[in-house]
Amino acid sequence: MPETFDLVMTGGSVVNQDGERRADLGVRDGRIAEIGDLSRAHAGERIDCQGLHLLPGVIDTQVHFREPGAEDKEDLESGSRAAVLGGVTAVFEMPNTNPLTVTAEALADKLARAKGRMHCDHAFFVGGTHDNARDVAELERLPGAAGIKIFMGSSTGSLLVSDDEGVSEVLSRTRRRVSFHSEDEPRLSDRKSLRVPGDPSSHPVWRDPEAALKCTRRLVAIARRHGAKVHVLHISTAEEMRFLADFKDVATVECTPHHLTLGSDAYARLGTRAQMNPPVRDDAHRAGIWWGLEQGVVDVLGSDHAPHTLEEKAKPYPDSPSGMTGVQTLVPIMLDHVAAGRLSLARFVDLTSAGPSRIFGIARKGRIAVGYDADLTVVDLKRRETITNAWIGSKSRWTPYDGTEVRGWPVGTMIRGRRVMWDGEIVTPGQGEPVRFLDTLRS
Repeated sequence: MPETFDLVMTGGSVVNQDGERRADLGVRDGRIAEIGDLSRAHAGERIDCQGLHLLPGVIDTQVHFREPGAEDKEDLESGSRAAVLGGVTAVFEMPNTNPLTVTAEALADKLARAKGRMHCDHAFFVGGTHDNARDVAELERLPGAAGIKIFMGSSTGSLLVSDDEGVSEVLSRTRRRVSFHSEDEPRLSDRKSLRVPGDPSSHPVWRDPEAALKCTRRLVAIARRHGAKVHVLHISTAEEMRFLADFKDVATVECTPHHLTLGSDAYARLGTRAQMNPPVRDDAHRAGIWWGLEQGVVDVLGSDHAPHTLEEKAKPYPDSPSGMTGVQTLVPIMLDHVAAGRLSLARFVDLTSAGPSRIFGIARKGRIAVGYDADLTVVDLKRRETITNAWIGSKSRWTPYDGTEVRGWPVGTMIRGRRVMWDGEIVTPGQGEPVRFLDTLRS
């Protein structure tokens, strides 16, 4: 008797551990149940995927959705709407909200806010501080926690642990991988006078490559001392990438689409809209980041989606805030790099699904395989589109890629076997669930 599935996706090119092949995909109870020829199977629903590629669901492990405290810029609903419109099936959200996510109560509040509102699956980082260092072993194991995040250099918000003793105290207690914003705060403080009023191109002069490299050297030394696992976010310098290649025993590495895509002309074209922490730098540093991606030093891509309103971004530098939207454009921008031959589709999948699952220990996500959640990013690799501000689902309603033509486009976002986004429309809203982790599974 033919098998019965809730859903069969037919005729698409499935990209998984076998490589890329034409196959049907059968889904039952929200999980992948069969891969192969399912032309004779019974199905509650069939979706024709001829000409499309089925990728494991893209997981964006660095977003700032601003809730609570700055919902005028973004909230959990609008940020997750942008995510699924861009083909992203799960996000890890950062703790520099107001109030800060530094307690069990604050984490529980975010999970409650997310329920019934977030369109994608989600987890939340807990900020590491001097005050909660003794509690991080418990905090990192709470349901819905992506782990601990530490800011060694100041950015948006007030989270900061800039001293080696404070970082050491946290890393001496953690067992999960700890994520870091790595810029040397004393150097940033000393160099503030190098900011030129009205000139955002002085931003990478102030927050120079040495500020990043110096801090990352300190971090790796502390991690080695404690046998701790660290994850260095948004690498922006060629020197850091070369340095971290020698420390893959303790450190995993993230890079971002904007550091791979924007270069020397960004400030002239975009002004303060190109302002990020750490900064977008010149083309030599961009080439160094690409080297790290090509050589396998980079483990994951994260968008560092960090929205501000256009009114805020229009303030003269340095009164303008650092940050840009990115979760919705991660897939099309990187698929355009795939189309241009800068990376393979398999490497894109490794960076956006298998990589996050591997280094953070995500349960049942990151592969198209029987028993895994039926999370899929469905893309048309031949489709040409122009990214516009009007397409952006974020409350901030802008992107640094406005007017950029790309080849490769997300046409479907499937989460646990449900169509959440299809052909630009959200069709199943508000059913995101907390991501589960292998280190914190509870019955």
